[in-house]
Amino acid sequence: MAKKLYLANPYGFSEQQKTCILPVIVKQLELLGAEVWEPFDRNNQVDLSETGWAYKIALADLDDVKNCDGIFAVVNGNPPDEGVMVELGVAIALNKAIFLFRDDFRRCTDSEQYPLNLMIFAGLPPDTWRDFYYTSIEEIPSPDKALYKWLN
Repeated sequence: MAKKLYLANPYGFSEQQKTCILPVIVKQLELLGAEVWEPFDRNNQVDLSETGWAYKIALADLDDVKNCDGIFAVVNGNPPDEGVMVELGVAIALNKAIFLFRDDFRRCTDSEQYPLNLMIFAGLPPDTWRDFYYTSIEEIPSPDKALYKWLN
């Protein structure tokens, strides 16, 4: 049975990113054997004219984070998307498997050791966190990285 991997990302807010970048990442994760739970695909089928639509989406996304096996979080931006950060925080608190993707070259930290806020790395092993950190789409299927090992 495939492991359920929640793909925390802000790409669904941009039509170009939703159609050009997101499918490539989803495909890479699926080729590794993950059952990808992409929140814009799973939980945005609500009527945006209805009162409370945003809360319904938030609860559905939270439920998916609670019920997945791990999270692959796109942490681009300076700072990264706040929704992704909340989803990542919940996953860390629930001891889910954590994988980070950042192909954004901007520095987003005060730490010399970590490329992002140090709290993001609290869910990763202190000495091998780089194995869980991806800087390109091409790096996702690498057998030397943690995601490949976790899925296989």
